[in-house]
Amino acid sequence: MGERGRLRLQPDEVPAAVPSAEELLRRVAAGDETAFASLYDLVAGPVLGLATRVLRSHAQAEEVAQEVLVEVWRKATRYEPERGSALSWVLTIAHRRAVDRVRSHQAGVDREERAGLMDVRRPFDEVTESALAGLEQQRVRQCLSALTDLQRESIVLAYYNGYTYPEVAEVLKVAPGTVKTRIRDGLIRLRDCLGVDR
Repeated sequence: MGERGRLRLQPDEVPAAVPSAEELLRRVAAGDETAFASLYDLVAGPVLGLATRVLRSHAQAEEVAQEVLVEVWRKATRYEPERGSALSWVLTIAHRRAVDRVRSHQAGVDREERAGLMDVRRPFDEVTESALAGLEQQRVRQCLSALTDLQRESIVLAYYNGYTYPEVAEVLKVAPGTVKTRIRDGLIRLRDCLGVDR
């Protein structure tokens, strides 16, 4: 190829080297948000993959992945390069979080089973129970109707239809952060309306 056909980079056009995960983590420890965004892009996929394998639920894995990345931001100063790679450190946090979630879920299932066994032994008045449940549902409906449309729709989609926050955001065409805020505010208003203790 002749001199004219060659592509030449000018000194200011040389592509910058992509920093390693270790370098990004060092910068994150110093509070560099841009470095955190780059680290996030680098490790989010492996973290989500590991969490999905452990939890076998994509929705729960997404939640755990978000928790892990928040923990990485908060605890970046604890990373010790001599003990292993940055990715290994992040994946260790992810594995620990995912296993904790599995254990927590199993403990909840065990509690429910124990409570169910205890309930079988109690005398049960089906008519009274049905009437109380009907009154409670009516109170919940009244309190839900006092919420804003976005709060009510977000809560119904998330808690009654089982949607994740990102799915609620997609259905309602709003940002996920807005959904979280509306659900939080709506639950506070519901709690106050229903007179539930904090």
